[in-house]
Amino acid sequence: MWIQPEEVLLAGALWVSERANPFFVLQRRRGHGRGGGLSGLLVGTLDVVLDSSARVAPYRILLQTADSQIYWNIACGSSRKEITEHWDWLESNLLQTISIFDNDEDITTFVKGKISGIIAEENRLKQDEEQEEDSGKFREAELKMRKLFGMPNEEKLVNYYSCSYWKGRVPRQGWLYLSVNHLCFYSFLLGKEVTLVVPWTEVTQLEKNATLLFPESVRVSTRHTEHFFSVFLNINDTFKLMEQLANIAMRQLLDNEAFLADRSLPKPCKTLKNVSALKRDFDARAKNERYRAMFRLTQDERLDGHTDCTLWTPFAKMHVVGQLFISNNYICFNSREEDLCQLIIPLREVSIVEKADSSSVLPCPVSISTKNKMNFLFANLKDRDFLVQRISDFLQRTPDSWTSDVSPLALIGHSASSSAGGAESSQKERHYHPGLPTASQGLLQLYHQDTAEDLGPKAMKEKMKEESWNIHFSEFGRGVCMYRTSRTRDLVLNGIPERLRGELWLLFSGAQNEMASHPGYYGDLVEQAMGLCSLATEEIERDLHRSMPEHRAFQNEMGIAALRRVLTAYAHRNPGIGYCQAMNIVTSVLLLYCTEEEAFWLLVALCERMLPDYYNTRVVGALVDQGVFEDLTRAFLPLLYEHMQDLGVISTISLSWFLTLFLSVMPFDSAVLLVDCFFYEGIKVIFQVALAVLHDNMDALLSCNDEGEAMTILGRYLDNVVNKQTVSPPIPHLHALLTSGDEPPPEIDVFDLIKSSYERFGSLRSDVIEQMRFKQRLKVIQSLEDTAKRSVVRAMMTESAFSIEELEELYCLFKSQHMTSCYWGSTSSAAERHDPSLPYLEQYRIDPLQFSQLYAALAPWTCGGHTSTLSARLFRLLDQNQDGLVNFKEFITGLSGMYHGDMTEKLKLLYKLHLPPALSPEEAESALEAAQFFTEDEPKGAAEEGKEGGESEEKKEVKDYRYYLRMWAKENEPKKETIKDLPRMNQEQFIELCKTLYNLFGEEPLEQELYHSIATVASLLLRIGEVGKKFTNGGKKTETAAPAPPPAQTASVSPLGEDEPAEGASAEAQMCRALADAQLEPGAPQTSDEEIKDDTSVSSYSMVSSGSLPCEDITDEAVLVGGSEQRRGSVLDVDWSITFEQVLASLLTEPPLVDFFERKMDIQAKMAACKAQRAVERQTSSTSDHELTQHST
Repeated sequence: MWIQPEEVLLAGALWVSERANPFFVLQRRRGHGRGGGLSGLLVGTLDVVLDSSARVAPYRILLQTADSQIYWNIACGSSRKEITEHWDWLESNLLQTISIFDNDEDITTFVKGKISGIIAEENRLKQDEEQEEDSGKFREAELKMRKLFGMPNEEKLVNYYSCSYWKGRVPRQGWLYLSVNHLCFYSFLLGKEVTLVVPWTEVTQLEKNATLLFPESVRVSTRHTEHFFSVFLNINDTFKLMEQLANIAMRQLLDNEAFLADRSLPKPCKTLKNVSALKRDFDARAKNERYRAMFRLTQDERLDGHTDCTLWTPFAKMHVVGQLFISNNYICFNSREEDLCQLIIPLREVSIVEKADSSSVLPCPVSISTKNKMNFLFANLKDRDFLVQRISDFLQRTPDSWTSDVSPLALIGHSASSSAGGAESSQKERHYHPGLPTASQGLLQLYHQDTAEDLGPKAMKEKMKEESWNIHFSEFGRGVCMYRTSRTRDLVLNGIPERLRGELWLLFSGAQNEMASHPGYYGDLVEQAMGLCSLATEEIERDLHRSMPEHRAFQNEMGIAALRRVLTAYAHRNPGIGYCQAMNIVTSVLLLYCTEEEAFWLLVALCERMLPDYYNTRVVGALVDQGVFEDLTRAFLPLLYEHMQDLGVISTISLSWFLTLFLSVMPFDSAVLLVDCFFYEGIKVIFQVALAVLHDNMDALLSCNDEGEAMTILGRYLDNVVNKQTVSPPIPHLHALLTSGDEPPPEIDVFDLIKSSYERFGSLRSDVIEQMRFKQRLKVIQSLEDTAKRSVVRAMMTESAFSIEELEELYCLFKSQHMTSCYWGSTSSAAERHDPSLPYLEQYRIDPLQFSQLYAALAPWTCGGHTSTLSARLFRLLDQNQDGLVNFKEFITGLSGMYHGDMTEKLKLLYKLHLPPALSPEEAESALEAAQFFTEDEPKGAAEEGKEGGESEEKKEVKDYRYYLRMWAKENEPKKETIKDLPRMNQEQFIELCKTLYNLFGEEPLEQELYHSIATVASLLLRIGEVGKKFTNGGKKTETAAPAPPPAQTASVSPLGEDEPAEGASAEAQMCRALADAQLEPGAPQTSDEEIKDDTSVSSYSMVSSGSLPCEDITDEAVLVGGSEQRRGSVLDVDWSITFEQVLASLLTEPPLVDFFERKMDIQAKMAACKAQRAVERQTSSTSDHELTQHST
């Protein structure tokens, strides 16, 4: 490529001149191409270690003048072909022009200006395609990566690092390239080349560790091997990026959304040197995720920026140091000291933003006022003017609040009261309307409103809790803009009063923000979802009456109907999750304290943010947290961990604990307190309490001998965790009633359990848990992929003759092809080709392009240039639903037929490949005649039906419903296809079949015998078709019969006998020409004249196939008959046809063909070659340039 001219002082150092003229020199890097000896090895090593651009561009062109000692580098190239094009352009366009100049300086100025102009034009064209340009150094590294590993342009480099790769005990210094889909490493030291490519989807473990052997290294584990990288300049930055890329790959295995690029990430204002735009986007994505997790914000929230500042806290009368975060819908603050203060201000609540007077005590302050009369004062802002401007910009884009935020609980009530008057009759027709009791109150409130006021000690305790919260509201604010401090957490740990539980759950989970920004969404969703029937709705109906049946709120239709609406609406909103068991238990608890709409948005917050991937079809999130819990048990309770692992208890208990947040294993009044803590603190509370439960039962568990005994101990312990402060009458816990023994264990106060969990395990941090989750996510998803593979192999064992090992290898190759097509684009989207809701056999699908690549690599029937045509036909045959995609089951069905079918099965498959739908209309040139041929027998059939019409009508009157049931069952039975079911083959399709057979034997050792057999069979079948035509037509001649050729032509083309009809001669001439066109091996050995003379049954086709047919033996007219332009219309015989039985019988007369089709094929060599080829495709060595050099010399 052309480069900006740069000075070169020593033109001969490390370079060899290959071409020269008075003004330009073409040079090659020493050691590249033709050998180079020791100096070449040293130069190559130097280039890799120092990341020299000469490694990727080993050719260059220098500008020189006679009087100057300075050279100018104006072009470089990665191959001889590329640099030669630049050299030829210079000689043809510039050489004559600059030879006229008298002054060397003018020559240099002119050439530099010309080259700069070319580069500017190229950049202008590129900028039209790509809005953001990476730095030149980074583009050079990306080009190097694609050259070294054979990656296409769609593979984007994120970043690259200098490091050492430990191969055995020897470190190899080189460069680590981290692209979106692959981890790549390259090293070249003294002639030793190391190339490594690991797809992120194959990574099972990623660890940063420091050992004596590998100081501060990164270990990358796959299913089969481990790789160690060390000597990083910044190992933390590298490891974080590797984690992020591996996490994205796991998400790609889990669903298809990860293949869609995040286009709404904020773009930096300036281009950073040696950092790609993609790397900056990944950094922005990581910051967004941390920001959303910290403040419980929605997935579409994008962080615009953050800055250090102080916040005046009126409750503490002091300035708190922390960070201010600005995003498109929120202003957030978090104190530097943990739990000191956190603040979330939705922009929809902001009324005034103004710059306050600055002073030495309060420098650069900004005041923000909200609609509920709260005022927040931020100070010590570095760029106050810019910050205020950004907030103003976001405020202009924020729609006006849809309701006045008088009270968070009044949101639904306000909309209900405002709309109830107008259209009450129309609202009553809706499934969800404001008139429903559950639209304005929680179920618990509905059932308590008729009971007399309780004045007992528990009720007074509850009122004191309410008063404590009211005092907190007056001091710290109420609603979304409330100051959240350590005092807030203390109040939560003491239990939230029942009256405030719904409001505070909405506030702490972030669901209130989402509900306020989507007014009316839930009602519309209910109307869309109700009445639809799906697998999710069937499961919901089945589980409705199992949801807290012991609670009277769900012993009548009102509670059941509300639960049905919420679950159905969410299943309609998120079909990827739909419905999962345990969602009904959690949702029923939410409905006790919240209105329907509030419960719906809390469920959204749980499933999509707070418990990610918990409730999808494979409960991946719960399995991940189960692994995290095991790691925490090993860290905090090592003795118990070893014993529990032997019993296999941890994996059994943790899934039910986490999926239902202890609601299904603990008495309701106790478990709901854990839900309070969960909405405020997140998942760490659940881990803490689970560890505390194990700790309290450690002695009993260590003495257990089996899993059942351990489960009984834990079950009875949890059954007796009580809430002694509850006001509501105790709800019987079914599990406790069933497992209670003669001597019930002592009761455990839930408040003591929560307190002890914070005292013993309160050091757990959310960021540490996220780190552990990432590590476990790799294990869990790869384990699920292995399970899927085993399931597929088991299912296919009965349907194919491949061994278990072969099926596993084929599945890996098929899935790898699918993933590659997802990475690098295809005609169909990733979502179309991967549907996790389908059975494992049908989840991964490939399109015709990927299928043709796999076919060429694995199929035993390769036909040279005809292979792609045969592959396309097989794809159309296997694609039964005609969606343009083939799943693994269909792929194996086709492959198994070719490898393990008997001769009849193989021939049947080959026969089908030359009939519709496998033979496309474009390939079948007489498709219209073929269609007419296949419908030829219909009138006859109709006539027969007409004859029997009277009798059948009489019979139908007698038949009862049982007859129709039997007929319906018979129709639904899978019909086994016999050879008699195959349709007849017309002449055009037969020619295509002969072409395929002719091309099948190009690499066979008995090639000539096979060609001879094909010729014999083709002639025999042609005559069979002619004879069959006479019987079919009853001796009548068709209207479109071909005109008879001259006698000389007939004699030369068809030596079958003078009494043969003219149609047969034209058909054989056409066959002769078509197969001559199909010949792919022009250098086939010729057959002797004696062999030709002895073979009296061979038509002219045999001479064409053996390569010995003289040109004068076929006249011009005969050649035109077989030509592609003249084969249409009247030349093809519409009435000619043969059956599969005739083809099979004819082939059985030739032993070479029988031996070929009955021979067993081994797919192992093909699979090994396919894997080796995939590895070679990613590596581009310098041998290609070496070969080019040899050819050019």
